[in-house]
Amino acid sequence: MTKGWNVYVTRRIPEAALELLRAETCFDMNPDDRVLTREELLTNVQSRDGVLCLLTDTIDEEILTAARDAVIFANYAVGFNNVDVRAATAKGILVTNTPGVLTDATADMAWALLFSAARRIVESDKYNRAGNFKGWGPVHFLGLDITGKTLGVVGAGRIGTAFAKRAKGFDMKILYHDVAPNRPFEDTCGGTFVDLDTLLAESDFISLHVPLIPETTHLIGAREFKMMKKTALLINTARGPVVDELALVEALRSGEIWGAGLDVYEWEPKLSPGLQELGNVVLAPHTASATLETRTNMGIIAVRNLLAGLKGEMPPNCVNPEASPKKNNS
Repeated sequence: MTKGWNVYVTRRIPEAALELLRAETCFDMNPDDRVLTREELLTNVQSRDGVLCLLTDTIDEEILTAARDAVIFANYAVGFNNVDVRAATAKGILVTNTPGVLTDATADMAWALLFSAARRIVESDKYNRAGNFKGWGPVHFLGLDITGKTLGVVGAGRIGTAFAKRAKGFDMKILYHDVAPNRPFEDTCGGTFVDLDTLLAESDFISLHVPLIPETTHLIGAREFKMMKKTALLINTARGPVVDELALVEALRSGEIWGAGLDVYEWEPKLSPGLQELGNVVLAPHTASATLETRTNMGIIAVRNLLAGLKGEMPPNCVNPEASPKKNNS
């Protein structure tokens, strides 16, 4: 074992993970709580044996070329759409992610958004804080019933399954859509497989749990909003570009759908024009995994992936095992 590995961390992660890294490497880290500029990233990945990056870092071919000495990029995220995996594989650079660790936290957050939007919690909180509450009223902040309604789950993977399991307590009918029927999902949640159009037309609440790939980019757009119920509520804790955000703004503004709860955005961190002015959408700042336990465990998994790659081992969560790893300098 050596502490000679030269590692770069693109943004501070929880201390427990840094302690693991500190024990076996010499690392530098972005000192500021912000995303590095492209120029800073290009400079700081040079002459590194490994890089621990975040979902907010765009790791494209130019960055990978600058990191010509690196054997691994350990992504602190479940998704890895921010990394050009094909280019990394061609260059013999391993890429890893942190699957599974944030399943429950993200499923919980999707429900938090659903309840907040359905029961107009943010609107009524602002109203109360402004001193406008003068007493109970029969038509004040009328929201949507949840118990007994139809829930549409788009994407029946780990998070989609965890999300749907929680619907059992609310006696909901569950519809789901994915590239193919998922028997474990059905056994666990009692859901019925349907095509996307049927799910959109029949669901009261629609929650997105798909990865961002070319086939899911703008999966939900103007056409899809027209198919939804006027009382439908859309939840997105997946990736922003899965939804055509400009079309969403129009659907919310026109009353084509009832509301939305978002944790991710198409041009994150920017919001589409008009979105922040709308009262019928809850806007969380990409915090679905933001619990003490989850973010710490994400860091520990990312560091363990990184260390495995540096030691010439196959990391536990490698997304491109076909890459031919370079020799490490241990």
